[in-house]
Amino acid sequence: MPLPKTSPSLLIIDDEKNMRLILREVLSVAGYTIHEASNGIEGLNLLSSKQVHAVIIDLQMPQMSGIETIQHIRDRFAGLPCIVLTAHGSIASAVEAMKAGAYDYLTKPFDNDQLLFVVKRAVEHSRMTQELYELRSRFGETMGVDAILGQSAVIRDLRAQILKVAFTDATVLIEGESGTGKELIARALHYESKRREGPLVTLNCAAIPPQLAESELFGHEKGAFTGADESRQGRFELAHGGTLFLDEVAELSPEIQAKLLRVLQDRQFMRVGGTSSLTVNVRIVAATNRDISSELGAGRFREDLYYRLAVVRLRAPSLASHREDIDAYATQILSRAGDGFGRKFEGFSPAALDLLRGHSWPGNFRELENVVRQAAVFAPGPVIEPADLKLSGKSSDASDTGLEQGLEPHITALVRREERKAILEALNAAGWNRTATAERLRISRRTLFEKMRLLALEPEPKLEPENSIPI
Repeated sequence: MPLPKTSPSLLIIDDEKNMRLILREVLSVAGYTIHEASNGIEGLNLLSSKQVHAVIIDLQMPQMSGIETIQHIRDRFAGLPCIVLTAHGSIASAVEAMKAGAYDYLTKPFDNDQLLFVVKRAVEHSRMTQELYELRSRFGETMGVDAILGQSAVIRDLRAQILKVAFTDATVLIEGESGTGKELIARALHYESKRREGPLVTLNCAAIPPQLAESELFGHEKGAFTGADESRQGRFELAHGGTLFLDEVAELSPEIQAKLLRVLQDRQFMRVGGTSSLTVNVRIVAATNRDISSELGAGRFREDLYYRLAVVRLRAPSLASHREDIDAYATQILSRAGDGFGRKFEGFSPAALDLLRGHSWPGNFRELENVVRQAAVFAPGPVIEPADLKLSGKSSDASDTGLEQGLEPHITALVRREERKAILEALNAAGWNRTATAERLRISRRTLFEKMRLLALEPEPKLEPENSIPI
């Protein structure tokens, strides 16, 4: 349910009338609108009719405990932060509440400034969730596994694994080559999980200087180092209640790896320059394009951290491992590129699709996107032809071993005729020189010969030099 953007609204659930009175007085003066309930059942009923930014809830209550109430709120009002109140000395209960999905906790008696700080942070969390909700509604963005296109067995299996893992809170390590869509998998894990209404925070560990990594992860206090003019939340705090995606995690220094390990073990950390521990409720998803076995063997990655991160391992497949999906990917990229460039495209010619399927794609999806978008800029017509595709390197061996590699068996006679027409035009333009024709079509001579044979395109021998070297 969308949250109002006017004055922040809070729900206090506590069976002690005096405690509700104290909380109401402190928070009302700070500008919050207050709703009250004396037990969990009453609180859940109020949430069904009232729009609030955060809930303050006592753990010890009759009829329904605070833990049970939090679990119901988590299931019915995903993303709504709950701040628990617990007696001094009952930290174990607070930890149990955090595991049940609480956003933060306060011990009684509490300091008013501490109360206001925790409530303000919870309200900011709700504001971020609201903005995310509106963006999704406005743009209709595809989330979860539906964003992972493809009908190959490899992709179907990947989607099934994501759905199986998403609803757990297990830490996930995504492995795969650069450009295989590891961040897309991380997003799918988040949006298919119970944390979907919480924030998804991303940190590219390879893009931050080593001396700033600790501050980026854990935040810092004002004056902690030169240039720290104000306190700043780190990625762990920003991801509270949601998912933190650590891309290229193997790039972290050994020192930061050790600190990350402690957070994974204890779910607590201190800001740089801080004196008190902060507790977070965050799911960690990490990714790397490195060979972790080699990194472990060379001592560049901590073995104990690896086992903490790799509770579940997912593999992002290389594009070459599911060539049958390339048509769908290229078509989607071309459509989006056309919208962005103000052009209307009809698609790819059969020869162009054959060329795309046969390429080795060392850069995976990132390379495919670059090739298609470049073609969308320079192609003279509405159909992308082989000459429009600027591919680097060699085609894979698969493309040279036969015409049918990667082609769907149900290609229609119309496509065959169009392909024959395109090759015939190229042959005529090159004076039936097969080497020049193959270069013009950006395919190998062997592939061209096989296409000519299957499409009944007989070369004119008298135009070929008698001393030409046979294939």
